[in-house]
Amino acid sequence: MEDLTTHDDFYIGLGLALISSLFIGGSFILKKKGLLKLNGKGSVRAGLGGHAYLKEWLWWGGLLSMGIGEAANFAAYAFAPATLVTPLGALSVLVSAVLASYFLHEQLNIHGKIGCILSILGSTVMVIHAPQEEEVSSLESMAEKLKDPGFIVFAACMLLSSLLLIFVAGPRYGQRNVLVYVLVCSAIGSLSVSCVKGLGLALKELFAGKPVWKDPLGWVLLVSLVICISVQINYLNKALDIFNTSVVTPIYYVLFTTAVMMCSAILFKEWQHLVLMNIVGTISGFLTIVLGIFLLHAFRDIPFTADLLPLFLKQDQTNMHAASWRSEGKHHSCVHQPLLEAEYANKMGIDRAEEQAGQDL
Repeated sequence: MEDLTTHDDFYIGLGLALISSLFIGGSFILKKKGLLKLNGKGSVRAGLGGHAYLKEWLWWGGLLSMGIGEAANFAAYAFAPATLVTPLGALSVLVSAVLASYFLHEQLNIHGKIGCILSILGSTVMVIHAPQEEEVSSLESMAEKLKDPGFIVFAACMLLSSLLLIFVAGPRYGQRNVLVYVLVCSAIGSLSVSCVKGLGLALKELFAGKPVWKDPLGWVLLVSLVICISVQINYLNKALDIFNTSVVTPIYYVLFTTAVMMCSAILFKEWQHLVLMNIVGTISGFLTIVLGIFLLHAFRDIPFTADLLPLFLKQDQTNMHAASWRSEGKHHSCVHQPLLEAEYANKMGIDRAEEQAGQDL
């Protein structure tokens, strides 16, 4: 019965993570659709001059969709392992790209389509091989996890490295190296996910009728979450202001997800009972999602069409082969022409030499 409950929680968390990706991905489309509608009415820069976007229902629909998605993502951490929930956040990027091609008429080139397929395949592999975390069903058990020496060392390293990046590396290299601010977001983000996990457990207990508001750990986790998210958003916005979005997004996804997976493995011992096949499957699925996100973002602005495909993939393959044979024939005739002329010149030279020799005789 306990295993059945664990499996039910896993699928509930998986469903919430997928719902979160759908709503968050759709929220970008609704907000952009609202802005385009305002632009069509003459509000060139919606949001300025009376905040015109506040009167557009599509904008509010986007905000509502974003809120539902974030709430579903928040709840997913209370049921499923963070190693599963966090990588599936990449599906929101995929949903946004696909919906934009249909509703905003934005072109999704071949690289983007391949990236979407790879993201889906990688997510499927990760779901199949996802680790099952240790049973953490209350704030009391969460408190015991937080006292683990391994997690204390990990958290101290993340905080120390973040402080060094902010106050030492940031002023020197922050404007030139995209990794500086993205590493800060990833390190602090891994700790914020742990706070979300603890608060999700507190909400489950609250709905079960337990007086969790009397437990100081819940309030500590709430304050820590607010601080972590504030720092995370601040430095992510700095990175986006300085560097291209197509560069920041895939790097941030890789580093943030890697940090969360490390934190969850240390705090919740998610990888302790995994067999080698599931470990390889989880890592392979994650790397497949990374490759898909890279293709989707890195080549997003390149107008790659079917005309640029290799010649053997085109429909007029026969004509191209015929043309290539004709050009090859011309090429060979041009190649042999100098050789024939040289041989003819040598033969004429020999004939002249024989005639000269006869005259001398």
